[in-house]
Amino acid sequence: MHIEHIAIWTQQLEALKTFYETYFAARANQKYTNPKTGFESYFLTFDSGSRMEIMQRPDIEGPQGAEQKVGYAHLAFSVGSREEVDRLTQRLAEDGYQVVGQPRTTGDGYYESIILDPDGNRVEITV
Repeated sequence: MHIEHIAIWTQQLEALKTFYETYFAARANQKYTNPKTGFESYFLTFDSGSRMEIMQRPDIEGPQGAEQKVGYAHLAFSVGSREEVDRLTQRLAEDGYQVVGQPRTTGDGYYESIILDPDGNRVEITV
């Protein structure tokens, strides 16, 4: 058994698509649109085969923000090396994205940083 995909609501579908394509090498399918409901979505596929569905619909409320809440906590992307964690984190910071956790070794031995995507979702960048 494996997770087929995860899904995220957004109010800025194209910006989120571009973010994950630009920084995490996602490949988007053709946008699906339901004109009756205003629902639009993309499936983003990553090199590992993992998939994320990003979705928007006019009646879905705004972003949850950066604060921690019960529920899904973050997405994590393994980039292969400490140097790549540092490089990508620096690139995202230079491009104006908020780094909420500088690169570090965690208590359980992971080397990671944490940034916020355009909607404020926490994204861990790890080895």
